[in-house]
This record gives sequence, C-alpha cells and structure tokens, in this order.
Amino acid sequence: MTTVIQQEPDAAAVEQFIGRGITDIAGAMTTIFCIVGDRLGLFRALDEGSATAAELAARAEIDERYALEWLRGLASAGYVEEGSDGRYFLPPAQAVVLAREGNAMFVGGAFQELGGMLPALERIIGAFRAGGGVPQAAYPDDAYTGMARFTAAWFDHHLLGAWLPLLPELRERLERGIRWADVGCGAGRAVIRLAQAFPQSTFAGFDAFPAQVERARAAADVAGVADRVTFEVVDGAQGIPGRWDAISTFDVVHDAVDPDALVAGIRHSLADDGTYLMLEMNCADEHAENRGPLATVLYGFSILYCMTTSLAHGGAGLGTCGCPPAVVQRIGHDAGFGTVREVPIGDPFNRLYELHP
Repeated sequence: MTTVIQQEPDAAAVEQFIGRGITDIAGAMTTIFCIVGDRLGLFRALDEGSATAAELAARAEIDERYALEWLRGLASAGYVEEGSDGRYFLPPAQAVVLAREGNAMFVGGAFQELGGMLPALERIIGAFRAGGGVPQAAYPDDAYTGMARFTAAWFDHHLLGAWLPLLPELRERLERGIRWADVGCGAGRAVIRLAQAFPQSTFAGFDAFPAQVERARAAADVAGVADRVTFEVVDGAQGIPGRWDAISTFDVVHDAVDPDALVAGIRHSLADDGTYLMLEMNCADEHAENRGPLATVLYGFSILYCMTTSLAHGGAGLGTCGCPPAVVQRIGHDAGFGTVREVPIGDPFNRLYELHP
C-alpha cells in the first residue's frame, strides 16, 4: 500500500487561486445574465438608448424588479454602465457584440447555444461515470438555433468576403456553375448564402440529424433558393450520393462518429478535379499548447456537445480540439487526397483546409 504524503500549499498561492476561482464563478454568472438578456431581448432594448430599470422593463415587457437586478449584475461585470443619474446604458463596443445581430462580431448566438446545451449536463455527468454520451436528438431547439446564430457570421461575412477570395480558381468555377455539396450542413446557412451569391451553381446539404435538415429546408424556402438548394438526411460516413465538383464540411469532422469514413466518403463522391473544403477548429497539434480562454471555451463545448454526441454512437469522440493540422493531414491522405493545404485565413476560431485528389 502506497502512502500519499500531501504537500502543504503555500498560503499566498491558495489565496491567489481562491481569487481566480471567484473570478471564474463571476464569469459563469455573467454568462447566465447574458443568456437571459439574449433570450428576452434586453440587450437590444438597452441599445435603443439609456434606461432606468422601469424604462427597460417597459421596453422589453418584463418585470421591473428583475430588470433592476439584471442591470446591476451586468454593471458589476462591466458589461453595462450606470450613469450618475441612475440610468443604465450599453457602450457601443458591447452593443456590437451583444445587441446588433448580423454584424461579424456578434456572439449572442453563443449564449443561446450554451443555454441550450446545459439541460444535457446531468446526462453528460452520467456519461462520465458509465461512458457513452448524449445524442443530438436529446438537445432542445435552443442549442441548434443558437449554433446557427453564432456561426452565421462565418457564412454571412467570412466565407464570401474573406475565404473564397483566397481560392480564386474555386470562386471562378462557382461563377461559371458547379455542383457543391455541404456535408453536415446543419441549418444550411452556408449553401444558402453560396446559392444567393452564385446563381449559376447548384447546391445540396446533407446531415444525419433530421431536425437540422428540416430547419435547412425551411431556411432555403425563406431565402428563395429552394429551386437550387436541396437538403437530405444522409450519414456521410455511409456514403454521399451523387458526384460533386466541390464538397465542404464546416466544423463537422471533429464531431463525426467515424471521421475517417466520412472523409473517405467525401473523396469517393468528389470529382477528380474537385475541391474539398474542410473547416476545423483552430487548435494545436500538441494539446499542451491549447491554453487560454478560447481553448477553455473549446474544451467546454467539446464536453457539452462535440465529443459526447460522437461517443453517444460509439464514435471516435475526437472532441472540439481533436482535428488539429496533423490529424487533418493524416485523415486527408488516408482518404486518398494527394494535396492537403491550409488556407491562411488568420481566424482565431477556425482553420480552413483545401484538399484535392
């Protein structure tokens, strides 16, 4: 029997770490305030102009006492500011991030996404004990609506305005007219935006989760592109129907039950002169290099969704940081791609890869 001798901690270090713990708990409370504010439209209401608690309550049609506590809580966190006259206001920088949906810096959807994933926490704790995971169907609509809102900037701004200009040959082919499939399409925003920008091309979205396919079909109808964009329930690891000039996966491979089979299926369905675009999270080959707030967020979403939804089906469970450059290179080459090149998009969240047979 081994005797464990516990080292006595330095008192100053303990005190310092307590402070860190309180800071992190405060961050969690701030996140809860933001989930509430996004859900109830409080940030948008406050962006209309400074307000007392009573005025904010009237604008947002909520209870005044709750409005006051919400304002005081976010003022203590520095998210809103309180004037000497007792009125609260949302500074412009915070308004861009929290209230003005549609701009490239808006992150309100991430709060909705997180709030939608938290109901699965008890099942995830059970999976810690017994293994397995939580399937996609177990999450409420808020998780997927928030996910679509959070990633909207990638497709509304970056895909067309920043990423495709770095791929001039692919962009030229889109303008002439090609067939493009998006695998793991989610709510379909990527191919809908592409269809709006490139009327000579046709698009399809495939997703293994039927609820997401229904969301995508409804979005295509609203966008007026349903004549050139179709969506089907397909498990990409079992094969992708048709032959395509371009195929994309946007933060999908690390979620996959069988990443190798998925990428191999993409290679099989891609034309010999085609392009496969793989977007994956911006993480390092060595996990010890994934440090800091962004890495913590990525590992958190991994446990709350990415890893556990794969493990729920006996999958690889790569996790949000499970597809760094070295893994992308291996999976790509094993699938039969001759070229795997990272496109220098300079994005803090994502890495983009261009793969060719």
